[in-house]
Amino acid sequence: MAFRIIPERYLPYVQGLLRIVAALLFLQHGTAKLFGYPHVAMFDKLTLFSLVGAGGVLELAGGILLLLGLFTRPVAFLLSGEMAVAYFGFHAMEAFWPILNKGELAALYCFVFLFFSVAGPGNFALDRE
Repeated sequence: MAFRIIPERYLPYVQGLLRIVAALLFLQHGTAKLFGYPHVAMFDKLTLFSLVGAGGVLELAGGILLLLGLFTRPVAFLLSGEMAVAYFGFHAMEAFWPILNKGELAALYCFVFLFFSVAGPGNFALDRE
């Protein structure tokens, strides 16, 4: 018998909570880029029709959909790809290790979203399976 701190029957609840928290944290990137809130100085001169601007649109729309639990699997797969592009296109060129190239968050989001694309939304989702 395996030792579990939290019984396995709570997995869908914890999975849903992880989806909601990850979506709220990710959503901030979209609002910072597109609306300037919260203010991040490096996004001050951002144009919508740029790679970073397109990322902001994906982060805003995808963050909202993940938060609600709508179209979770395809949205999470798309966002996982966005974060892979962010990591390899922006961070990995600086240095090999994520801690040195400031790409830890992009790598983590990539794999968290990949998890949701396979596992589904968990509880508290509008399109719960």
